[in-house]
Amino acid sequence: MFFALTSDQQEFGAAVRDYLAQRFDLAAVRTVVENPSDDGNPASLWRAAGEQGWTAVTVDEDHDGLGLGLVEAQVIARALGAGVAPGPWRGTVLAADAIRLAGSDEQKAAWLPKLAAGEAVGAFTTRGSAASGLPVVEYGALADVVVAPAEDGLPGLALVTGATASPVGSYDGTTRLASCSGGTVETLPGTTVELQRLLTDRATVLVAADLVGIAREALTRTVAYDRERTQFGVPVGSFQALKHALADLHVGVTMAEHAALYAAHAVDTGLADAELAVAVAKAKSSDVALQATAAMIQFHGGIGYTWEHEAHFFYKRAKRLAGQYGDVAVSRERIASLTVGA
Repeated sequence: MFFALTSDQQEFGAAVRDYLAQRFDLAAVRTVVENPSDDGNPASLWRAAGEQGWTAVTVDEDHDGLGLGLVEAQVIARALGAGVAPGPWRGTVLAADAIRLAGSDEQKAAWLPKLAAGEAVGAFTTRGSAASGLPVVEYGALADVVVAPAEDGLPGLALVTGATASPVGSYDGTTRLASCSGGTVETLPGTTVELQRLLTDRATVLVAADLVGIAREALTRTVAYDRERTQFGVPVGSFQALKHALADLHVGVTMAEHAALYAAHAVDTGLADAELAVAVAKAKSSDVALQATAAMIQFHGGIGYTWEHEAHFFYKRAKRLAGQYGDVAVSRERIASLTVGA
């Protein structure tokens, strides 16, 4: 089974993490969180996404992309999750994936180079339809093109451009949501039921990777704090109850990291257990991200419950993403169905 990143993949992830640490830290994230009326896509961060190839990761080289796979994309997603970074990166990558896999030559030529360069913003949703409206789209107000189901309850995907977007509130201040209606609708001619399932699996893997990044960073920050905070003259991290809880979280986060990585590999290579691997990754990453971020709040003591501390950035983002493409319970039901039958 595949569990290890190559040195190039590790360096790719490190480059994203380094950029966020140096150029878009939690103080910058707070600016986005505390200004919910802005578009939630800081120009400097989006420019970096285009210039450093984050948006080009899975676009083929013939359309100015890097021609890499879902494994590399989940490396970026994990780094962005660790930095609770805002912006429409995931939707842009998934829209490009859909056009690359199901679009006509004309659609590919029109959209893929612009999406790869970050010159256009993409969005991807499985909720609603182009025919009846899209109730919730991440960065729907910014999107130049939205990939969505063409009609309710029927197979088929469509490109939606020029839609009317209305803001939808979210407790997660690191993202922006909108409902979209109307606009110009153009079908993706290569869509099949199997391809729609594949695209949903790809989306699920990227959400799982984001959750893994959130969980690991929440745990890392909590451990660092509990090594420094003292009670009764000793670090609180030396208390057995905290040590055991943090050790259990480390095991859980590590399992989720491997599950997300293997799921990306399985989907990329078309392995027979890909659907099961995706369900396992989503269940484990959702569960451990909620645990790690709740522990971050609790184990920081009183400060962890305040607006001024960053713990709520991590918790709220984890809470929102844990429900996407099936929450823990739904993912476990999917695992059961795939392994022992309904």
